[in-house]
Amino acid sequence: MKKIATLIATVLMATTIVACGAKNEGESGTGTEAPKKKEITVSTKFVDDEQTAISLKKVVEAVNERSNGSLELKLFTGGILPIGKDGMEQVVSGADWILVDGVNFLGDYVPDYNAVTGPFLYTTFDEYFAMTKTPLVQDMNKKLEEEHGAKVLSLDWVFGFRSMMTKKPIKSPEDMKGLNIRVPTSQLYTYTIEAMGGNPVSMPYPDTYAAIQQGVIDGVEGSIMTYYGTQQYENVKEYSLTNHLLGVSAVVLSTKLWDELTEEQRTIISEEFEKGMQDNLDETIKAESEFAELLKAEGVNFHEVDAEAFLKAAEPVYTKFPQWTPGIYEKIIEELNKIKAGQ
Repeated sequence: MKKIATLIATVLMATTIVACGAKNEGESGTGTEAPKKKEITVSTKFVDDEQTAISLKKVVEAVNERSNGSLELKLFTGGILPIGKDGMEQVVSGADWILVDGVNFLGDYVPDYNAVTGPFLYTTFDEYFAMTKTPLVQDMNKKLEEEHGAKVLSLDWVFGFRSMMTKKPIKSPEDMKGLNIRVPTSQLYTYTIEAMGGNPVSMPYPDTYAAIQQGVIDGVEGSIMTYYGTQQYENVKEYSLTNHLLGVSAVVLSTKLWDELTEEQRTIISEEFEKGMQDNLDETIKAESEFAELLKAEGVNFHEVDAEAFLKAAEPVYTKFPQWTPGIYEKIIEELNKIKAGQ
């Protein structure tokens, strides 16, 4: 009996050693076990037929395919799940969440992001893209990551410049005087239209069509795609290319989630979102050209503006936000001058 008991004890000890060895091997990452599947929510405000949502769908499919089952991204469009402030709360709380929404929502945590997307800074997408690569903006990304646990994957998902759709051509700030212009409920938009010389009128966008016909407002501001898609060309025929604000989204996730991913998973996500950004950009540029021709066919006239005059007029906007770093406007202009000189 003693021999049998000794034999059983020896077998149990050997089994324990083998099990511990297997566990340690798996923990060290040298085993052959596939990583546990990570499910990640991707939330955005854009609806399914908008270009950003179309490009995001391609990203999600590519990530899921390339990861061979170790990642499962699930895309929710049209604000079905939390976006904006609520979406950022998911990110900073460490949820398995990727938010694709306005850069301004990063500004709730690092206010200077809003200055970088302020009025009349950029005349081309490339100028903005170059700005996001500057030490000034990279320091903002670092601060967001270190102080709030949110990692920026991209600041580059553009959906067009916003310009003026009005009853008369706009070429300088003087032309804006006396005009009632619809704006969304936003301090930045309100201050911008005021600085341009107009009278901002806040109202829901669906109300603008009738408001123009009734003379309540003289026009609206928005992208060329909004102009055509909402048929505002039936009311106003002048599109002045003020490019006063750039429509752009950030892609952001929690540092907790990022740290839980393998190097391969990080590479896949980074590369596919970069490809998606380029797809979104290419298709947006193509769509803008197509919509311009469609609008011209409807009798719309396009007008260039005095960009420098509007930039100067907009300078006071950058003094109205005490939460911004003092001198941030001057720093942005300094970087922008370097960018323009290098082009």
